[in-house]
Amino acid sequence: MMSTKAKKWIKAAGIRAIRTVAQTAVATIGVSAVMQDVNWAMLGSASLLAGILSVLTSIAGLPEAED
Repeated sequence: MMSTKAKKWIKAAGIRAIRTVAQTAVATIGVSAVMQDVNWAMLGSASLLAGILSVLTSIAGLPEAED
């Protein structure tokens, strides 16, 4: 069974990663002049990588998950 601390960390890291993915997607779309110019494969790749990096960064510590 997972401890309460681990659940709190997973929830906080997940929320942070989702926000990072969304911010990366919006920023990537924003640099395109029109929607037809959006490279959707690159957008998905960059957003996924940002989410992974966010979770890895969260390993160093999450202030919102500390007691």
